Amino acid sequence: MPQISIDRSAFDTFAMREVTAADLDAQLAAAGDGLAVVFLWGYDCFNCEIAKKAMLAQPAAIEALGLTWFHSNVYEQPELSRRFALHGVPTWFFFYRGRKLGRATGWHGLAQFEAAVSAARAKIADLREIGS
Repeated sequence: MPQISIDRSAFDTFAMREVTAADLDAQLAAAGDGLAVVFLWGYDCFNCEIAKKAMLAQPAAIEALGLTWFHSNVYEQPELSRRFALHGVPTWFFFYRGRKLGRATGWHGLAQFEAAVSAARAKIADLREIGS
């Protein structure tokens, strides 16, 4: 199989830790009380590259979201595709203390991504209020 070149700039810039199906839950647990996001992508995915480039074009805005980042190539981790019933990539899943809060599918711009982050934070506030 030919060697595939992957642009890792976004992973490095935003300190995204690579996860596998086997260690995802442990990694999310280690994220603590922060809002964690798992970026599921695939090599040779045009829309994934567009998303990464768009994020890199506005690093301060992405950093300002205060997320704990993880990533995984679902072509190498098909168990994650099945676990999350993916219909396409890129997809971002938001977690708090290992609990899935929501998802964003496709890159539709920073404003929509920020809205997804805000919705996840609102769910965290609700969970804290009810003591879960």
